[in-house]
Amino acid sequence: MKYFNLIIVLVFFFIISCSNDNGTANTIQEGEEIESIDKSVNQKNVGDSANDLLAAQNFKSLVVELFYVDGFKPTDDTILNFESFLSNRLNKPEGIQFELKPISIPGQQVYTISDIRALEDEIRTKYNNGSELTVFGLFLDGEYSENTENGSVLGVAYRNTSFIIFEETIKSFSGQPLSPSSTVLESTVLNHEFGHIMGMVNAGTDMQADHQDVEHGRHCTNEDCLMFWTAETGEGLVNMISGGIIPNFDSLCLADLRANGGK
Repeated sequence: MKYFNLIIVLVFFFIISCSNDNGTANTIQEGEEIESIDKSVNQKNVGDSANDLLAAQNFKSLVVELFYVDGFKPTDDTILNFESFLSNRLNKPEGIQFELKPISIPGQQVYTISDIRALEDEIRTKYNNGSELTVFGLFLDGEYSENTENGSVLGVAYRNTSFIIFEETIKSFSGQPLSPSSTVLESTVLNHEFGHIMGMVNAGTDMQADHQDVEHGRHCTNEDCLMFWTAETGEGLVNMISGGIIPNFDSLCLADLRANGGK
């Protein structure tokens, strides 16, 4: 009978510890009841959480979980620039918190979006919780599978709270003669991809006036704006940046963000 009871206990423990098939995971802490984490809320389309990010109505705080492959950590100044960028745009009265976490080298030379999503699902630990919104970012080695002879992609926003920075590609461009510093390139790409997550342009944050560059998708028509399409490619970005200055949103993009709850 004792062995029978032991088997029942082990089976029960196994059942309550397994992940569900509907995008949720059960986590148990000592002395607490089972807590269900709905991962699906952080796995929607880019721009779907624009208002949640910009406004304070549904989420009063933000946690930005930034992973980086060993050897490809962004500069300290890049993180400071990113903190300032978010504070200037997002209404989060209970604060914005950053967590930097190293990971071992995955060992791939080329990554598809499917590869990146799978990697995120493996290492991400923060998901929306109550009034706390979370964002996942990854500074990766290797290059993007969609690169062409005319364009090397530096970053991609691929979910409503997820983005990737191809740090090895950024370093290759920042190391060229007369090119901007790593900090300037990293900061520009970071801000640009987060702009997409904030629903820019016309992708979750409505336009107050027509300024979408339809030919290049969800980008701004103003070539001096942070959301101009060349900010995503190394060749275009190096030519876009002048004097080592990180581009800003233009007045039309700012008007869109403010109308959707941002600063």
